[in-house]
Amino acid sequence: MNALNLTPLFRTAIGFDRLARLMDNAASADVSYPPYNIEKTGEDSYRLTMAVAGFGPDDIEMTVKDNTLLVAGRAAPDAPQPELLYRGIAARAFERRFVLADHIVVDGAELTNGLLHVALKRVVPEALKPRRIAVNGATAKVANDAQPSVAAA
Repeated sequence: MNALNLTPLFRTAIGFDRLARLMDNAASADVSYPPYNIEKTGEDSYRLTMAVAGFGPDDIEMTVKDNTLLVAGRAAPDAPQPELLYRGIAARAFERRFVLADHIVVDGAELTNGLLHVALKRVVPEALKPRRIAVNGATAKVANDAQPSVAAA
């Protein structure tokens, strides 16, 4: 894999330290387990689907902090472990982090048939939405106060 050197950019730009952190985290992330899909389901909505076979709703914890979604799975330690002749389904603990863009919120999560579906939605605050400004036209009327007064002689 080729390394991307952004040092010249960071020498002359101020405030892009978050970008550098994002790139460092993306480069060091282990992307093999559990497998996942990210799909766009609408103009402002997304769905994250993770294959979490062997995990129940109580075994999965999701938190959002500082624009980062953390999905962690921990198998119940008190569950009886059968004698396995072959293990093809990984049931190891995992932690997966996803960096969320600004104004992306988690809309809900559902675990069905070993797939964790996380609904995400972009919710832009009213103050940041574009708004149309009405342009009022000026009229050509002359105000009564602006006419010169005629003095009676």
